[in-house]
Amino acid sequence: MSYTGGGRAMSATRQPGAEGVRAAAHSIAAILPPTPLLPVEIGGTACWAKAESLQPIGAFKIRGGWWRLSNLTDEEKARGVVAVSSGNHAQGVAWAARRLAIAAAIVMPRDAPKVKLEATKALGAELVLYERPGEDRDEVAAREVEQRGAVLVHAFGDPWVIEGQGSAGIEIAEQLGRQPSRILACCGGGGLAAGLALACPESAVHVVEPEGWDMVGRALAAGEIVRVGEDPPATICDALRPDATKPINLDVLRGRAEPGVTVTDAEVRAAQRFAFSKLHLVLEPGGAAALAAALAGKVPVDKDTVIMLTGGNTDAGDFAAMLDSE
Repeated sequence: MSYTGGGRAMSATRQPGAEGVRAAAHSIAAILPPTPLLPVEIGGTACWAKAESLQPIGAFKIRGGWWRLSNLTDEEKARGVVAVSSGNHAQGVAWAARRLAIAAAIVMPRDAPKVKLEATKALGAELVLYERPGEDRDEVAAREVEQRGAVLVHAFGDPWVIEGQGSAGIEIAEQLGRQPSRILACCGGGGLAAGLALACPESAVHVVEPEGWDMVGRALAAGEIVRVGEDPPATICDALRPDATKPINLDVLRGRAEPGVTVTDAEVRAAQRFAFSKLHLVLEPGGAAALAAALAGKVPVDKDTVIMLTGGNTDAGDFAAMLDSE
């Protein structure tokens, strides 16, 4: 398969598309095995769970990181990349950068889980830490890009990243032998949800976000970008806390995604415990949000429903404490 959409810096004219998603899936299949599609029973109904937590970096973000960096020109690769992430996109970009011999600097919150900070550094990336709350991460990233002359690799508002994440939908359809009836996606900025919408046009896509951080769900309802308030509630889902989605994500999801769904910390913890006991998987809070929505009955499931288990990068102590808190 050949695809000529990449290889240039992101511009306002470049939009993600189904062709790019298929090309990304082909590229990723050449370097990574598909993640398992596991049978799971919820409320007496059999459905499926896509275990992206079993990726080499422990999260689906490896897909978008690989597709974005592999589409850089040689000149762009020589300049290096800057990414912004609380940890999973950081590792996806760092993993791809190491494989492609590209210098990577990752802007990360100082309060990101220690396991994510250490894993990103271990992959060879340079960490640029900022205070959360207190500093604007996009401003920090813009400064680093200007100082380094690097290419910004946005966590969700980038067409190649969206296409890369959508490759999971291509795998799902191949594993099921058909497109799923619905897909439940843990949602931060909407990169995964947008990619899945492109990959599986016949499937209903449900975005699941933490309470108080449903920036994608609110944007879909309002028809425009909505920013988080000045005093947002605390959430254990550190991976699902962007201040707002981006126009590129909203453009893809508008008219395609179902109304947004939110989950509480208690529901997320219950989903983590369920995944551990029933699927023998370790999920981080953000990676369990979609499962939480299904278990709480907030989204109906059927035999062709797929629930995205998006990440498993959690500190051992926090996970053990969560299991003991039941």
